[in-house]
Amino acid sequence: MTGAAATVPLGRRVRVRVPATSANLGPGFDTLGLALNVHDELEVEAVAEGVRVAVTGVGEAGTELSVPTDETNLVARSILHVFDRVGVQAPGLVLEARNSIPHGRGMGSSGAAIVSGVLAAKGLLEGIAPVDDDAVLRFATELEGHPDNVAPAIFGGLTIAWVDETGPRQKQLAVHRGVSLLVAVPEGTMSTQLARSLQPEAVPHADAVFNVSRSALLVAALTQSPELLLDATEDRLHQSYRASAMPQTSALVQALRAAGHAAVVSGAGPSVLVLAGDPAARLDAARIVEDAPDAWSARLLAVDIRGGTVEPIPTSAAA
Repeated sequence: MTGAAATVPLGRRVRVRVPATSANLGPGFDTLGLALNVHDELEVEAVAEGVRVAVTGVGEAGTELSVPTDETNLVARSILHVFDRVGVQAPGLVLEARNSIPHGRGMGSSGAAIVSGVLAAKGLLEGIAPVDDDAVLRFATELEGHPDNVAPAIFGGLTIAWVDETGPRQKQLAVHRGVSLLVAVPEGTMSTQLARSLQPEAVPHADAVFNVSRSALLVAALTQSPELLLDATEDRLHQSYRASAMPQTSALVQALRAAGHAAVVSGAGPSVLVLAGDPAARLDAARIVEDAPDAWSARLLAVDIRGGTVEPIPTSAAA
C-alpha cells in the first residue's frame, strides 16, 4: 500500500546506526570511499505532529558546531525527503541522535546524517512503501550530491561509486585484512564547499591519466596488495589545489609520505587518512602525527564492513 492514503502507525520506532567515511582516498576523486568504525546512532519515533530533535555528543546544543533541533535538522530533512519521494504523508517525528562522527573534519558527518535519515525513513515505511538499497542510494545522493560520499556509509567496506543513465550506482569491495587505518583529526574544521571551490574546472591531460592509473592501482592495493599503497595513493587532481586552504594538513600529509606512509586528505579535509600495510607501520605513523607541530588527535580505526543499519524498536505492548 502506497500513496497519500498510507500512513505510518503512531508510536512506530526505529533505530539506525551509520559509520563515518573517508572519500577520495587520494586519487579516487568523487569515486572511491571507505567506511570507518566510528558511528552516529539515531532513534526515531512517529508521533502525531511536529519535529523535535535531541542531540548528544557531537553537535549537541551549546557546542560550537551545534545542529538544529527542528525540521531544518539534516537528518529530519532527509527523512521528510524520502516520504515526499515515495508519496506518503510524513508523521510527526521525535529524533534522538547520539553523534560520534566529528563535524567539518572530512569524515563524512553530513553524509552520515543524510544516510541516517534515509534509513530511518525506510524503517518507518516498512510494510507501507518499499525502499530498497538502490532507492536508499538514490535518495541519499539526491540530498548529498555525490554518491561516493554516501555509498560507503550505506554499504560499508570499500565502495566504487558512479552515475549512469539510471542514476547513482556502487560496487562494494572487501578490504584486505592486512590494511589498518589511522585518521589524524585536527582541532580546526574545513568547509567542503570552500574545498570544492578551489578545484579547477579542467586539469592537464597528463594529470588525468596519472590519476586513472593510480585509482586502478589503489583498488588492487586495498583489496589484494597492501604493499602498493604508497604508490597507489599518489594524486594530482585535487589535494595540491586545496593545500593553500589547509597548510597544516598538507604539511602532515607530506611528512607522513616522506616517511613511507600512504597518507591522503580524508574527504575534503582537514583530517588525514593513513592506509597502513601493517600494524607496526600504523604505530609509526601515529608517532609522526603526535610529534607534528600542530595539535592532532591520532585515531586508530578499522574498516566498517556492515555499513548503515536500521531495525525496529519493539513497542511496550509488543515487548
